[in-house]
Amino acid sequence: MTALRNLVVLGSTGDVWQLGRGGHSLVAPKRVGLLELASFGGFSGLSVRRAIRSVEDESSSKSATELSRVVDQTETSVSKRLHKDLTSFRRPLTVSDFSHTPENKSKMRIAFKGVPGSFSEDAALKAYPNCETVPCDEFEEAFKAVELWLVDKAVLPIENSSGGSLHRNYDLLLRHRLHIVGEVQMTVNLCLLALPGVRAEQLKRVLSHPQALSLSDNTLTGLGVTRESVDSTAGAAQDDSDNVTRFLVLARDPIIPRTDKPFKTSIVFTLEEGPGVLFKALAVFSLRGINLTKIESRPQRKRPLRVVDDSNTGSAKYFDYLFYIDFEASMADTRAQNALGHLQEFATFLRVLGCYPMDTSV
Repeated sequence: MTALRNLVVLGSTGDVWQLGRGGHSLVAPKRVGLLELASFGGFSGLSVRRAIRSVEDESSSKSATELSRVVDQTETSVSKRLHKDLTSFRRPLTVSDFSHTPENKSKMRIAFKGVPGSFSEDAALKAYPNCETVPCDEFEEAFKAVELWLVDKAVLPIENSSGGSLHRNYDLLLRHRLHIVGEVQMTVNLCLLALPGVRAEQLKRVLSHPQALSLSDNTLTGLGVTRESVDSTAGAAQDDSDNVTRFLVLARDPIIPRTDKPFKTSIVFTLEEGPGVLFKALAVFSLRGINLTKIESRPQRKRPLRVVDDSNTGSAKYFDYLFYIDFEASMADTRAQNALGHLQEFATFLRVLGCYPMDTSV
Protein backbone atom coordinates (compact mmCIF):
# COMPACT_ATOMS: atom_id res chain seq x y z
CA MET A 1 0.00 0.00 0.00
CA THR A 2 2.97 2.34 0.46
CA ALA A 3 3.70 2.46 -3.28
CA LEU A 4 0.05 3.12 -4.08
CA ARG A 5 -0.24 5.85 -1.50
CA ASN A 6 2.85 7.64 -2.81
CA LEU A 7 1.59 7.47 -6.38
CA VAL A 8 -1.65 9.33 -5.65
CA VAL A 9 -0.14 12.00 -3.45
CA LEU A 10 -1.81 14.57 -5.76
CA GLY A 11 -4.39 15.02 -3.02
CA SER A 12 -5.34 13.29 0.19
CA THR A 13 -9.08 13.68 -0.38
CA GLY A 14 -11.45 14.85 -3.09
CA ASP A 15 -10.67 14.92 -6.78
CA VAL A 16 -7.72 15.69 -9.02
CA TRP A 17 -7.58 17.11 -12.53
CA GLN A 18 -6.43 15.08 -15.51
CA LEU A 19 -5.67 16.67 -18.88
CA GLY A 20 -5.85 14.15 -21.69
CA ARG A 21 -4.89 14.45 -25.32
CA GLY A 22 -6.17 13.19 -28.63
CA GLY A 23 -3.46 12.46 -31.15
CA HIS A 24 -1.01 15.29 -30.64
CA SER A 25 -3.56 17.97 -29.70
CA LEU A 26 -4.54 18.76 -26.14
CA VAL A 27 -8.18 18.20 -25.26
CA ALA A 28 -10.41 19.55 -22.53
CA PRO A 29 -9.75 18.56 -18.92
CA LYS A 30 -11.55 15.52 -17.60
CA ARG A 31 -12.41 15.23 -13.92
CA VAL A 32 -11.57 11.90 -12.39
CA GLY A 33 -11.89 10.63 -8.87
CA LEU A 34 -8.78 10.07 -6.80
CA LEU A 35 -9.54 6.37 -6.39
CA GLU A 36 -10.19 5.96 -10.12
CA LEU A 37 -6.78 7.45 -10.84
CA ALA A 38 -5.16 4.75 -8.71
CA SER A 39 -6.25 1.88 -10.93
CA PHE A 40 -3.56 -0.28 -12.49
CA GLY A 41 -3.74 -3.69 -14.12
CA GLY A 42 -7.40 -4.08 -13.26
CA PHE A 43 -6.74 -3.75 -9.53
CA SER A 44 -7.75 -0.36 -8.12
CA GLY A 45 -7.17 1.27 -4.77
CA LEU A 46 -10.88 0.91 -4.08
CA SER A 47 -10.85 -2.87 -4.67
CA VAL A 48 -7.84 -3.15 -2.38
CA ARG A 49 -9.77 -1.47 0.38
CA ARG A 50 -12.80 -3.69 -0.22
CA ALA A 51 -10.63 -6.79 -0.10
CA ILE A 52 -9.15 -5.76 3.22
CA ARG A 53 -12.57 -4.79 4.60
CA SER A 54 -14.01 -8.15 3.55
CA VAL A 55 -11.31 -9.94 5.44
CA GLU A 56 -11.89 -7.76 8.50
CA ASP A 57 -15.61 -8.58 8.48
CA GLU A 58 -14.75 -12.26 8.83
CA SER A 59 -12.27 -11.66 11.63
CA SER A 60 -14.67 -12.98 14.25
CA SER A 61 -14.39 -16.46 12.77
CA LYS A 62 -10.66 -16.38 11.96
CA SER A 63 -7.61 -16.12 14.06
CA ALA A 64 -5.41 -13.05 14.02
CA THR A 65 -2.70 -15.06 12.26
CA GLU A 66 -5.02 -16.05 9.42
CA LEU A 67 -6.21 -12.46 8.98
CA SER A 68 -2.64 -11.18 8.76
CA ARG A 69 -1.77 -13.83 6.16
CA VAL A 70 -4.69 -12.86 3.87
CA VAL A 71 -3.92 -9.14 4.11
CA ASP A 72 -0.26 -9.78 3.32
CA GLN A 73 -1.21 -11.83 0.26
CA THR A 74 -3.50 -9.03 -0.96
CA GLU A 75 -0.83 -6.36 -0.58
CA THR A 76 1.80 -8.56 -2.26
CA SER A 77 -0.52 -9.09 -5.25
CA VAL A 78 -1.16 -5.36 -5.58
CA SER A 79 2.54 -4.57 -5.25
CA LYS A 80 3.46 -6.98 -8.08
CA ARG A 81 0.76 -5.62 -10.40
CA LEU A 82 1.68 -2.01 -9.56
CA HIS A 83 5.40 -2.57 -10.13
CA LYS A 84 4.70 -4.13 -13.52
CA ASP A 85 2.52 -1.24 -14.69
CA LEU A 86 4.79 1.50 -13.36
CA THR A 87 7.56 0.39 -15.73
CA SER A 88 5.57 1.88 -18.61
CA PHE A 89 5.34 5.33 -17.01
CA ARG A 90 7.45 8.22 -18.37
CA ARG A 91 10.34 8.75 -15.98
CA PRO A 92 10.79 12.17 -14.31
CA LEU A 93 13.27 14.54 -15.95
CA THR A 94 16.79 14.88 -14.58
CA VAL A 95 19.49 17.50 -15.06
CA SER A 96 20.85 15.55 -18.02
CA ASP A 97 17.53 15.99 -19.84
CA PHE A 98 18.15 19.74 -19.98
CA SER A 99 21.43 19.30 -21.80
CA HIS A 100 21.59 20.70 -25.32
CA THR A 101 23.25 17.58 -26.70
CA PRO A 102 21.63 15.86 -29.71
CA GLU A 103 21.10 12.55 -27.93
CA ASN A 104 18.83 14.17 -25.35
CA LYS A 105 16.92 16.25 -27.89
CA SER A 106 15.49 13.12 -29.51
CA LYS A 107 13.59 12.31 -26.30
CA MET A 108 11.75 15.63 -26.01
CA ARG A 109 8.05 16.33 -26.49
CA ILE A 110 7.69 20.07 -27.09
CA ALA A 111 4.44 22.07 -26.83
CA PHE A 112 3.85 25.17 -28.94
CA LYS A 113 0.93 27.47 -29.63
CA GLY A 114 -0.55 27.16 -33.11
CA VAL A 115 -0.95 24.56 -35.82
CA PRO A 116 1.61 22.33 -37.53
CA GLY A 117 3.69 24.36 -39.96
CA SER A 118 3.56 27.58 -37.93
CA PHE A 119 6.60 29.64 -36.99
CA SER A 120 6.28 28.45 -33.40
CA GLU A 121 6.66 24.84 -34.51
CA ASP A 122 9.69 25.88 -36.59
CA ALA A 123 11.20 27.42 -33.44
CA ALA A 124 10.57 24.20 -31.47
CA LEU A 125 12.26 22.15 -34.19
CA LYS A 126 15.20 24.57 -34.31
CA ALA A 127 15.72 24.11 -30.57
CA TYR A 128 15.17 20.32 -30.63
CA PRO A 129 15.43 18.99 -34.23
CA ASN A 130 14.37 15.43 -33.32
CA CYS A 131 11.56 16.35 -30.94
CA GLU A 132 7.89 15.43 -31.12
CA THR A 133 5.91 18.68 -31.41
CA VAL A 134 2.54 19.05 -29.65
CA PRO A 135 0.29 21.90 -30.90
CA CYS A 136 -1.86 23.81 -28.39
CA ASP A 137 -4.79 26.13 -29.05
CA GLU A 138 -3.77 28.73 -26.46
CA PHE A 139 -0.55 29.90 -24.84
CA GLU A 140 -1.78 28.90 -21.38
CA GLU A 141 -2.52 25.38 -22.61
CA ALA A 142 1.18 25.00 -23.42
CA PHE A 143 2.11 26.16 -19.90
CA LYS A 144 -0.31 23.65 -18.36
CA ALA A 145 0.88 20.83 -20.62
CA VAL A 146 4.37 21.20 -19.16
CA GLU A 147 3.10 21.47 -15.58
CA LEU A 148 0.99 18.30 -15.94
CA TRP A 149 3.86 16.27 -17.46
CA LEU A 150 2.04 15.88 -20.80
CA VAL A 151 5.10 17.32 -22.53
CA ASP A 152 8.71 17.92 -21.52
CA LYS A 153 8.98 21.58 -22.48
CA ALA A 154 7.21 24.42 -24.29
CA VAL A 155 8.58 26.87 -26.86
CA LEU A 156 6.63 30.15 -26.90
CA PRO A 157 7.24 33.59 -28.46
CA ILE A 158 8.06 36.47 -26.12
CA GLU A 159 9.01 39.40 -28.39
CA ASN A 160 9.42 40.45 -31.99
CA SER A 161 11.79 43.02 -33.45
CA SER A 162 8.92 44.76 -35.26
CA GLY A 163 5.80 44.09 -33.19
CA GLY A 164 7.38 44.29 -29.74
CA SER A 165 6.62 42.20 -26.66
CA LEU A 166 3.88 39.59 -26.31
CA HIS A 167 2.39 40.82 -23.05
CA ARG A 168 0.18 37.78 -22.62
CA ASN A 169 3.19 35.52 -22.22
CA TYR A 170 4.89 37.90 -19.78
CA ASP A 171 1.78 37.68 -17.60
CA LEU A 172 1.73 33.87 -17.86
CA LEU A 173 5.40 33.66 -16.83
CA LEU A 174 4.43 35.18 -13.49
CA ARG A 175 1.23 33.19 -13.09
CA HIS A 176 2.86 29.79 -13.66
CA ARG A 177 5.90 28.30 -11.94
CA LEU A 178 7.84 27.21 -15.01
CA HIS A 179 11.49 28.08 -15.60
CA ILE A 180 13.13 29.59 -18.67
CA VAL A 181 15.83 27.13 -19.76
CA GLY A 182 16.66 28.46 -23.23
CA GLU A 183 15.85 30.88 -26.01
CA VAL A 184 15.48 30.61 -29.77
CA GLN A 185 15.68 33.45 -32.30
CA MET A 186 13.93 33.01 -35.63
CA THR A 187 13.88 35.15 -38.76
CA VAL A 188 10.24 35.46 -39.78
CA ASN A 189 9.43 35.82 -43.49
CA LEU A 190 5.78 36.66 -44.13
CA CYS A 191 4.08 36.25 -47.51
CA LEU A 192 0.68 37.29 -48.82
CA LEU A 193 -1.14 34.20 -50.13
CA ALA A 194 -4.17 34.16 -52.44
CA LEU A 195 -5.93 31.82 -54.85
CA PRO A 196 -4.34 31.41 -58.29
CA GLY A 197 -5.20 34.26 -60.66
CA VAL A 198 -6.12 36.81 -57.96
CA ARG A 199 -4.39 40.18 -58.45
CA ALA A 200 -3.30 42.47 -55.62
CA GLU A 201 -5.80 45.17 -56.60
CA GLN A 202 -8.65 42.66 -56.23
CA LEU A 203 -7.91 41.94 -52.58
CA LYS A 204 -10.56 43.06 -50.10
CA ARG A 205 -9.72 41.20 -46.87
CA VAL A 206 -6.62 39.64 -45.30
CA LEU A 207 -6.77 37.01 -42.55
CA SER A 208 -3.82 36.33 -40.23
CA HIS A 209 -2.62 36.24 -36.65
CA PRO A 210 -2.81 39.67 -34.92
CA GLN A 211 0.97 39.76 -34.53
CA ALA A 212 1.49 39.11 -38.25
CA LEU A 213 -1.06 41.80 -39.14
CA SER A 214 0.79 44.24 -36.90
CA LEU A 215 4.14 43.38 -38.49
CA SER A 216 2.68 44.07 -41.94
CA ASP A 217 0.76 47.23 -41.10
CA ASN A 218 2.40 49.54 -43.64
CA THR A 219 2.03 47.15 -46.58
CA LEU A 220 -1.59 46.25 -45.77
CA THR A 221 -2.49 49.94 -45.38
CA GLY A 222 -1.07 50.57 -48.84
CA LEU A 223 -3.24 47.77 -50.26
CA GLY A 224 -6.35 49.21 -48.62
CA VAL A 225 -7.56 45.82 -47.35
CA THR A 226 -9.67 44.91 -44.34
CA ARG A 227 -7.82 42.92 -41.67
CA GLU A 228 -9.32 40.00 -39.80
CA SER A 229 -7.57 38.27 -36.92
CA VAL A 230 -7.38 34.48 -36.75
CA ASP A 231 -5.51 32.06 -34.48
CA SER A 232 -2.58 31.34 -36.79
CA THR A 233 -0.50 32.98 -39.51
CA ALA A 234 -2.53 32.37 -42.65
CA GLY A 235 -0.26 34.83 -44.44
CA ALA A 236 0.53 38.55 -44.62
CA ALA A 237 2.81 40.87 -46.62
CA GLN A 238 6.19 41.53 -45.11
CA ASP A 239 7.17 45.01 -43.94
CA ASP A 240 10.63 44.39 -42.52
CA SER A 241 13.24 42.13 -44.07
CA ASP A 242 15.02 41.93 -40.68
CA ASN A 243 12.01 40.64 -38.76
CA VAL A 244 13.20 38.42 -35.87
CA THR A 245 11.08 36.73 -33.21
CA ARG A 246 12.56 35.54 -29.91
CA PHE A 247 11.09 32.41 -28.33
CA LEU A 248 11.56 31.09 -24.79
CA VAL A 249 12.03 27.44 -23.87
CA LEU A 250 10.09 26.62 -20.67
CA ALA A 251 10.50 23.60 -18.39
CA ARG A 252 9.37 22.39 -14.98
CA ASP A 253 12.87 22.57 -13.49
CA PRO A 254 15.71 25.06 -13.95
CA ILE A 255 19.05 24.15 -15.46
CA ILE A 256 22.33 24.43 -13.60
CA PRO A 257 23.98 27.81 -14.34
CA ARG A 258 27.45 27.72 -15.86
CA THR A 259 30.20 30.22 -16.62
CA ASP A 260 31.93 28.48 -19.54
CA LYS A 261 29.51 29.93 -22.12
CA PRO A 262 27.35 33.08 -22.49
CA PHE A 263 24.30 32.92 -20.22
CA LYS A 264 21.31 35.18 -19.82
CA THR A 265 19.18 35.62 -16.68
CA SER A 266 15.56 36.80 -16.59
CA ILE A 267 13.99 38.29 -13.45
CA VAL A 268 10.79 40.07 -12.39
CA PHE A 269 10.52 42.47 -9.46
CA THR A 270 8.44 45.27 -7.93
CA LEU A 271 9.52 48.48 -6.23
CA GLU A 272 8.11 50.96 -3.74
CA GLU A 273 7.03 54.31 -5.16
CA GLY A 274 9.62 57.04 -4.77
CA PRO A 275 12.02 59.35 -6.64
CA GLY A 276 14.91 57.55 -8.26
CA VAL A 277 13.88 54.05 -7.11
CA LEU A 278 13.93 52.56 -10.62
CA PHE A 279 17.26 54.26 -11.28
CA LYS A 280 18.70 52.61 -8.16
CA ALA A 281 17.35 49.22 -9.29
CA LEU A 282 19.01 49.47 -12.69
CA ALA A 283 22.22 50.86 -11.19
CA VAL A 284 22.93 47.57 -9.34
CA PHE A 285 23.71 46.04 -12.75
CA SER A 286 25.60 48.99 -14.20
CA LEU A 287 27.87 49.20 -11.14
CA ARG A 288 29.00 45.63 -11.82
CA GLY A 289 29.41 45.92 -15.58
CA ILE A 290 26.36 43.74 -16.36
CA ASN A 291 24.60 44.49 -19.65
CA LEU A 292 20.79 44.68 -19.70
CA THR A 293 19.24 43.30 -22.90
CA LYS A 294 15.56 43.78 -22.09
CA ILE A 295 13.32 45.76 -19.75
CA GLU A 296 9.54 45.46 -19.75
CA SER A 297 6.94 46.88 -17.36
CA ARG A 298 3.47 45.46 -16.73
CA PRO A 299 0.80 46.83 -14.34
CA GLN A 300 0.12 44.64 -11.33
CA ARG A 301 -3.35 43.15 -11.77
CA LYS A 302 -4.00 42.56 -8.07
CA ARG A 303 -2.82 46.05 -7.13
CA PRO A 304 -3.29 48.26 -10.19
CA LEU A 305 -3.39 51.65 -8.46
CA ARG A 306 -1.52 53.18 -5.54
CA VAL A 307 -2.99 56.23 -3.75
CA VAL A 308 -0.37 58.62 -2.38
CA ASP A 309 -1.28 61.53 -0.12
CA ASP A 310 0.92 64.61 -0.33
CA SER A 311 0.45 67.69 1.84
CA ASN A 312 1.20 69.99 -1.11
CA THR A 313 -0.66 68.37 -3.99
CA GLY A 314 -3.28 66.26 -2.21
CA SER A 315 -4.05 62.66 -3.23
CA ALA A 316 -2.57 61.16 -6.38
CA LYS A 317 -2.97 57.77 -8.04
CA TYR A 318 -0.13 55.82 -9.61
CA PHE A 319 0.10 52.49 -11.40
CA ASP A 320 1.99 49.78 -9.56
CA TYR A 321 4.28 47.99 -12.00
CA LEU A 322 6.06 44.69 -12.40
CA PHE A 323 9.47 45.07 -14.03
CA TYR A 324 10.83 42.26 -16.21
CA ILE A 325 14.56 42.42 -16.94
CA ASP A 326 16.95 40.24 -18.96
CA PHE A 327 20.67 40.64 -18.33
CA GLU A 328 23.80 39.02 -19.74
CA ALA A 329 25.27 37.08 -16.82
CA SER A 330 24.96 33.63 -15.32
CA MET A 331 23.69 33.09 -11.80
CA ALA A 332 26.92 31.21 -11.26
CA ASP A 333 28.69 34.56 -11.73
CA THR A 334 29.36 36.36 -8.45
CA ARG A 335 28.54 39.68 -10.17
CA ALA A 336 24.97 38.50 -10.81
CA GLN A 337 24.63 37.12 -7.29
CA ASN A 338 25.82 40.39 -5.75
CA ALA A 339 23.60 42.46 -8.05
CA LEU A 340 20.46 40.57 -7.05
CA GLY A 341 21.47 40.70 -3.40
CA HIS A 342 21.78 44.48 -3.75
CA LEU A 343 18.42 44.69 -5.57
CA GLN A 344 16.69 42.81 -2.77
CA GLU A 345 17.52 45.65 -0.39
CA PHE A 346 14.82 47.86 -1.92
CA ALA A 347 12.71 45.52 -4.09
CA THR A 348 9.37 44.53 -2.54
CA PHE A 349 9.27 41.37 -4.66
CA LEU A 350 11.95 39.55 -6.68
CA ARG A 351 11.82 36.29 -8.61
CA VAL A 352 14.33 34.68 -10.97
CA LEU A 353 12.43 33.38 -14.00
CA GLY A 354 15.36 31.52 -15.48
CA CYS A 355 19.08 31.38 -16.21
CA TYR A 356 19.84 29.92 -19.63
CA PRO A 357 22.33 29.83 -22.54
CA MET A 358 22.04 32.73 -24.97
CA ASP A 359 21.03 32.03 -28.57
CA THR A 360 23.32 34.04 -30.84
CA SER A 361 22.09 32.43 -34.08
CA VAL A 362 19.32 33.86 -36.25
